[in-house]
Amino acid sequence: MAKIPKTNPHLQQVVRELRAVSREMHAPIWRDVAERLERTRKNWSEVNLSRLSRYAAKGEQIVVPGVVLATGEIKTPVTVAAFRTSAAAQKKIEAAGGRAITLLELAVQNPKGSGVRIMG
Repeated sequence: MAKIPKTNPHLQQVVRELRAVSREMHAPIWRDVAERLERTRKNWSEVNLSRLSRYAAKGEQIVVPGVVLATGEIKTPVTVAAFRTSAAAQKKIEAAGGRAITLLELAVQNPKGSGVRIMG
């Protein structure tokens, strides 16, 4: 069965740039995130704030190769990078003292990927 290419130009750009950062900095974490984004949409990670609250430590950098949803509460300040974050989830993360950013922003801030944890 032939692989169907992604048609979303923003998603294509994110995958290309994550692969480029991975090659330049020898950081396999960004290649892994790019490969997860190339999966079918139904196989993307959908992480709720309750899971982030349960498993993330204070000040940790979390990558979600998919979507962050607003179900649950979060009390710890963490940096969450995802392809897409719901508006309600972004408000709750920022209210807890954390940051919700895009995958490319985190890849630029931390090109080696050290201390980054993939969740989902």
